[in-house]
Amino acid sequence: ALPILSTPYSRFPTPYSLCNMSAETIPQELQAEQLLDLAAKSGATSAEVYQSRTLSRPVFFEANRLKQIESSQSEGTALRLWRDGRPGLAVGYGAVAAQDLVDRAMAMTALNEPESIELADGPSANYSDSPETIPIEDLVAIGSDAIALIRDAYPEVLCSAESEWESETTSLINSEGLHCSYTDTTLSYFLGVEWVRGEDFLSVGDSTEIRLSPSSTKESLNTNKVLEQILQRLNWATENVSTPSGRVPILLTSKAADLLWGTVEAALNGKRVLEKATPWSDSLGQVVTSKNLTLFQQPNPEFPYTCPFDDEGTPTQSLVFISEGQLQQFFCDRTTGRLLGTGTTGNGFRPSLGSYPTPDLVNLLIKPGQGSLNDLIGQLDEGLVIDQILGGSAGISGDFSVNVELGYRVQQGKIIGRVKDTMVAGNVYNTLKQLVLLGDDADWQDSIYTPSLIVEGLSVTSSN
Repeated sequence: ALPILSTPYSRFPTPYSLCNMSAETIPQELQAEQLLDLAAKSGATSAEVYQSRTLSRPVFFEANRLKQIESSQSEGTALRLWRDGRPGLAVGYGAVAAQDLVDRAMAMTALNEPESIELADGPSANYSDSPETIPIEDLVAIGSDAIALIRDAYPEVLCSAESEWESETTSLINSEGLHCSYTDTTLSYFLGVEWVRGEDFLSVGDSTEIRLSPSSTKESLNTNKVLEQILQRLNWATENVSTPSGRVPILLTSKAADLLWGTVEAALNGKRVLEKATPWSDSLGQVVTSKNLTLFQQPNPEFPYTCPFDDEGTPTQSLVFISEGQLQQFFCDRTTGRLLGTGTTGNGFRPSLGSYPTPDLVNLLIKPGQGSLNDLIGQLDEGLVIDQILGGSAGISGDFSVNVELGYRVQQGKIIGRVKDTMVAGNVYNTLKQLVLLGDDADWQDSIYTPSLIVEGLSVTSSN
């Protein structure tokens, strides 16, 4: 699922909605048409039906052993309609009684104020390629093989793992003639290692995810890369060393770089622009970061995080937000785009079935630079490599002070050991202006494709 910024927009309170867990069953495809018909007969002037169906098969390992195999299926239907311009929203999970859902949505219209009706129109479109299911035996083998290789090198560690096949079908139909759907099928993998040496505790984790095609197999997932990265981190952590103090260059690996991008996503959100909550509200066309930085969104069927249309039925598109440091545009849903005068960018997504669409990204890609992670390390005479942090992103203000969960000290271009009890502090917007280098080792961290990078201007403190 995509990370959604769900903070309510103060000028547009979230309309009342009602969730229903009821009973009678008809096929989901026929139900959408029936709901539109019943809504019209009940007095709704406009309506839409949003449906999601998910099937997942996760496999869990804990303490070096297979712990659990699951198979789960869920489906939900959200009916949004308008009567006299007043919206009503009702949600049902599993089998839904169509007339009951309509009646509940109609009842909600009495509690909401009139609003502009934002519905897309367009022809029917179906984006489904029906990839094969990955057998449970293969999902088990992915985890057990990796754990065996880790313990060959470090027999004393405890490993956990999760491999999951998941398929989600999303469909949207409305009274303006729009009818579109797509199926998103992915294979994901996580490997974690805990290493206890006396009173010293070390936790390392990494993951990968791919979008499946009809020809995909378990070998399509690059588990070797995850394995190699974890073994490398364990090797670097063999010895503990003191932390460099003051302001030293810091190398954020692709995992740790997420500390920056959550704030950037918030700052590019058109809803935040309307609220004047982002410092970039009046900065279009201006240089807001280092010229080394280019950020963009790119829907691509080869990417693990993508979709052909948003939750309002608008086709998604490639967007450049920052080009060589210069702010180019913000992202919007239909309502936000209308208020900004830019129109929608195809970025209206629902935080949940019971929520209205709000601006969010399909994905965020940071244009890589040159040089591997080891090449970037070689650029540092004295510095700190941060691979894992404790705590979330900095928020819209950009200020942060976080604990380093996994970090390493660099001297004369080489890692000399792991640092402990260390914190870094700074401001995201200032840090982006002091971006020195980006590597070519970009990787997916959830829906963000980011390389490792070197920044300056952060404060480092340590209890040792």
